[in-house]
Amino acid sequence: MTLQKKATIVSSATAALLVIMKLTIGILSGSVAILASAIDSVLDLIVSAFNYFAIKKAEEQADATFNYGKGKIEALAAVIEGTIITVSGIFIFYKAVEKIFTKDTISHIDTSIIIMLISFVLTLLLVLFLQYVAKKTDNMVIKSDALHYKTDVLSNGAILVSLVLVSTTGLNIVDAIMGIIISIYIIYSAYELIKDGVYILLDASLNEETVREIQNIIKNETQISDFHYLKTRKSGNTNFVDVHLVFNEGISLLRAHSIGDRIEDKITNLDTKGQWIINAHLDPYDDSIINDMENKN
Repeated sequence: MTLQKKATIVSSATAALLVIMKLTIGILSGSVAILASAIDSVLDLIVSAFNYFAIKKAEEQADATFNYGKGKIEALAAVIEGTIITVSGIFIFYKAVEKIFTKDTISHIDTSIIIMLISFVLTLLLVLFLQYVAKKTDNMVIKSDALHYKTDVLSNGAILVSLVLVSTTGLNIVDAIMGIIISIYIIYSAYELIKDGVYILLDASLNEETVREIQNIIKNETQISDFHYLKTRKSGNTNFVDVHLVFNEGISLLRAHSIGDRIEDKITNLDTKGQWIINAHLDPYDDSIINDMENKN
């Protein structure tokens, strides 16, 4: 079993434990912040289970139907996860505002503080583990999962602080205010997650720094006079590069092919964690103007 699959199992198990603890104390105490956190943990459990499925599918080899593999399912998972985070944030915001008007009080304060302290520690340990896996595998699903649980660490810490304040001051409105702050942060954190997933689904290019490094690699080859039609994209853990390389006149096909292989090796070394599929078209002259005119016609 791959490390990223193990990570989704660990996150699912942790989410299931947090659901049981938070839901129980949330119902007993009447804390809108804890109850909202419990609902968020239910969503965490669903998302982590879905992430396992997404990673399993993304790791499948390309076939006759999916010639480029199923790597984009990871981006789809990130968009779904970001949407779920947004919905949970909106719900938390609604419940917090509702509590301001209903003025409900919190009971079982001491038990609630203990449960949220345990939740905070467990979630923090999970985030550290997921960040380790994300750094080692460069997997987008694990990165999104780590971001998701990172927001949980902050929300759990904020809830813990609010419970302590309610316990010491007796002001139950602190619970509602903290719920509003948490909801806004959760919605904000989901934006980047959704954006990154959508960019990959729409075949956005690799980041500017990587594209610039690819361009420099090509420009440093003295036998290449120019290049055009450079296109890049990402799918799952695979980087795709298409480019037309214009060689100096008179170069042999064998020599041009050797230079093309050398360029591909240098590009591949830019990211040794991921996979690369590079399609370099060898041009004996610059045909970009002719091709552009034909496309317009």
